Amino acid sequence: MELTIKWKEKMAFSGVTPSGHEITMDAAPEVGGENSGARPTELLLQAVAGCTGIDIISILHKMRLEPSSFQMEVKGERAEEHPKRFTGINIHYALEGQLPEDKVVRAIQLSKDKYCSVSHSLNAEITVSYSINGVKGENQI
Repeated sequence: MELTIKWKEKMAFSGVTPSGHEITMDAAPEVGGENSGARPTELLLQAVAGCTGIDIISILHKMRLEPSSFQMEVKGERAEEHPKRFTGINIHYALEGQLPEDKVVRAIQLSKDKYCSVSHSLNAEITVSYSINGVKGENQI
Protein backbone atom coordinates (compact mmCIF):
# COMPACT_ATOMS: atom_id res chain seq x y z
CA MET A 1 0.00 0.00 0.00
CA GLU A 2 1.36 3.39 -0.95
CA LEU A 3 0.05 6.92 -0.74
CA THR A 4 1.30 10.49 -0.92
CA ILE A 5 0.62 13.11 1.73
CA LYS A 6 1.12 16.75 0.70
CA TRP A 7 1.73 19.74 2.90
CA LYS A 8 -1.01 22.33 2.36
CA GLU A 9 0.09 25.17 4.61
CA LYS A 10 1.02 25.87 8.24
CA MET A 11 0.45 22.46 9.92
CA ALA A 12 -2.10 21.03 7.46
CA PHE A 13 -1.49 17.97 5.30
CA SER A 14 -3.78 16.23 2.83
CA GLY A 15 -3.65 13.00 0.93
CA VAL A 16 -5.78 10.70 -1.13
CA THR A 17 -5.96 7.11 0.04
CA PRO A 18 -5.40 4.26 -2.43
CA SER A 19 -9.18 3.71 -2.31
CA GLY A 20 -9.74 7.30 -3.49
CA HIS A 21 -10.75 9.10 -0.28
CA GLU A 22 -9.21 12.43 0.62
CA ILE A 23 -8.10 12.89 4.22
CA THR A 24 -7.03 16.23 5.68
CA MET A 25 -4.99 16.39 8.87
CA ASP A 26 -4.14 19.49 10.87
CA ALA A 27 -2.94 20.57 14.28
CA ALA A 28 -4.66 22.65 16.93
CA PRO A 29 -4.37 26.45 16.70
CA GLU A 30 -2.28 26.57 19.91
CA VAL A 31 0.51 24.68 18.12
CA GLY A 32 0.30 26.51 14.78
CA GLY A 33 -2.52 24.70 13.04
CA GLU A 34 -5.90 25.97 11.90
CA ASN A 35 -8.05 22.99 12.92
CA SER A 36 -8.84 22.31 9.24
CA GLY A 37 -8.73 18.54 9.68
CA ALA A 38 -8.54 15.71 12.16
CA ARG A 39 -5.45 15.15 14.26
CA PRO A 40 -3.42 12.13 13.16
CA THR A 41 -3.87 10.62 16.64
CA GLU A 42 -7.66 10.96 16.34
CA LEU A 43 -7.50 9.14 13.02
CA LEU A 44 -5.42 6.40 14.60
CA LEU A 45 -8.05 5.73 17.26
CA GLN A 46 -10.79 5.87 14.64
CA ALA A 47 -8.82 3.45 12.45
CA VAL A 48 -8.52 0.92 15.29
CA ALA A 49 -12.26 1.12 15.97
CA GLY A 50 -13.18 1.01 12.29
CA CYS A 51 -10.94 -2.00 11.67
CA THR A 52 -12.38 -4.01 14.55
CA GLY A 53 -15.92 -2.90 13.74
CA ILE A 54 -15.60 -4.10 10.14
CA ASP A 55 -14.19 -7.41 11.40
CA ILE A 56 -16.97 -7.91 13.93
CA ILE A 57 -19.77 -7.13 11.46
CA SER A 58 -18.19 -9.44 8.88
CA ILE A 59 -17.85 -12.29 11.40
CA LEU A 60 -21.39 -11.82 12.71
CA HIS A 61 -22.72 -11.87 9.13
CA LYS A 62 -20.91 -15.16 8.53
CA MET A 63 -22.68 -16.45 11.66
CA ARG A 64 -25.95 -15.25 10.07
CA LEU A 65 -26.42 -12.64 12.79
CA GLU A 66 -27.52 -9.06 12.10
CA PRO A 67 -27.18 -6.38 14.79
CA SER A 68 -29.93 -3.77 14.75
CA SER A 69 -27.36 -1.20 15.90
CA PHE A 70 -23.67 -1.15 16.74
CA GLN A 71 -21.50 1.61 18.12
CA MET A 72 -18.10 1.80 19.77
CA GLU A 73 -16.77 4.06 22.49
CA VAL A 74 -13.01 4.40 22.23
CA LYS A 75 -10.70 5.86 24.87
CA GLY A 76 -7.00 6.31 24.28
CA GLU A 77 -4.44 6.86 27.03
CA ARG A 78 -1.22 8.58 26.04
CA ALA A 79 2.20 8.84 27.62
CA GLU A 80 3.05 12.17 29.25
CA GLU A 81 6.46 12.43 27.59
CA HIS A 82 7.26 12.67 23.89
CA PRO A 83 6.53 10.91 21.65
CA LYS A 84 3.28 10.75 23.70
CA ARG A 85 2.38 7.41 22.17
CA PHE A 86 -0.80 5.60 23.01
CA THR A 87 -0.09 3.36 25.97
CA GLY A 88 -3.60 1.97 26.23
CA ILE A 89 -6.72 1.89 24.14
CA ASN A 90 -10.08 0.76 25.49
CA ILE A 91 -12.93 -0.09 23.15
CA HIS A 92 -16.46 -0.69 24.38
CA TYR A 93 -18.66 -2.38 21.79
CA ALA A 94 -22.38 -1.69 22.25
CA LEU A 95 -24.53 -3.96 20.10
CA GLU A 96 -28.30 -4.26 19.91
CA GLY A 97 -30.41 -7.07 18.45
CA GLN A 98 -31.02 -10.79 18.71
CA LEU A 99 -27.38 -11.65 19.38
CA PRO A 100 -26.21 -14.64 21.44
CA GLU A 101 -23.51 -13.46 23.83
CA ASP A 102 -21.12 -16.32 23.02
CA LYS A 103 -21.23 -15.40 19.30
CA VAL A 104 -20.57 -11.71 20.00
CA VAL A 105 -17.69 -12.59 22.30
CA ARG A 106 -16.23 -14.91 19.65
CA ALA A 107 -16.46 -12.19 16.96
CA ILE A 108 -14.73 -9.67 19.24
CA GLN A 109 -12.02 -12.17 20.20
CA LEU A 110 -11.32 -13.07 16.57
CA SER A 111 -10.97 -9.40 15.64
CA LYS A 112 -8.79 -8.58 18.63
CA ASP A 113 -6.55 -11.65 18.51
CA LYS A 114 -6.36 -12.50 14.82
CA TYR A 115 -7.84 -10.19 12.20
CA CYS A 116 -7.50 -6.46 12.97
CA SER A 117 -4.34 -5.40 11.14
CA VAL A 118 -4.55 -1.86 12.55
CA SER A 119 -4.51 -2.89 16.21
CA HIS A 120 -1.81 -5.47 15.51
CA SER A 121 0.32 -2.66 14.06
CA LEU A 122 0.31 -0.77 17.37
CA ASN A 123 2.32 -1.10 20.55
CA ALA A 124 -0.51 -0.01 22.88
CA GLU A 125 -2.34 -2.42 25.16
CA ILE A 126 -5.88 -2.71 23.82
CA THR A 127 -8.65 -3.73 26.20
CA VAL A 128 -12.26 -4.29 25.27
CA SER A 129 -15.69 -4.65 26.84
CA TYR A 130 -19.13 -5.08 25.34
CA SER A 131 -22.84 -4.82 25.97
CA ILE A 132 -25.74 -6.45 24.15
CA ASN A 133 -29.11 -4.71 24.31
CA GLY A 134 -27.78 -2.50 27.10
CA VAL A 135 -26.61 -5.39 29.32
CA LYS A 136 -22.90 -5.37 30.07
CA GLY A 137 -21.16 -8.59 29.05
CA GLU A 138 -19.63 -10.85 31.67
CA ASN A 139 -16.96 -12.56 29.57
CA GLN A 140 -13.33 -11.50 29.64
CA ILE A 141 -11.91 -10.76 26.21
